[in-house]
Amino acid sequence: MTGIEVAVGYVFAWLVRKAGRLARGADAEVDRGLDAGMERLHDLVSRKLGRDPALERAAEEAESGQGEPSERTRRRLTDSLEDAAEHDPDFTQALLALVEQLQATGTAATVSGGVSASDDGQAVAGSVDITADRGSAAALRMGDVTIGSAPHPHRPGPDQG
Repeated sequence: MTGIEVAVGYVFAWLVRKAGRLARGADAEVDRGLDAGMERLHDLVSRKLGRDPALERAAEEAESGQGEPSERTRRRLTDSLEDAAEHDPDFTQALLALVEQLQATGTAATVSGGVSASDDGQAVAGSVDITADRGSAAALRMGDVTIGSAPHPHRPGPDQG
């Protein structure tokens, strides 16, 4: 994946976050460094592309609640950014530098324990070592488990075969 394709993903993610904040207010848990970097990237792209139809369509899709841009919008926005980058080396350099910063910020958040889970999920920051021996069972989380024969196994009756 090229730096421009990564930039498209970050720009769309920023648009989604912006649409979410408008709908429900800013989330206190948002990583402010990542959010600020995404905003800088969006500003850079917006200044360069202006009212480009692909960028406007991406904003519409984000506001409609899509988690990712449609394949067509992604392709068109990538093409617009690639065209701009081909004609402006300073823009290319600034764009790729911001993408690298965002990737480093995202990696740092993950390494420092920035994990979360929702619903019935589980999130773990770091390593987990789960082992079982001597006929036992082991898991991070496990429901009812019977190992070996049940204490009072059910025996089928004569009409159950």
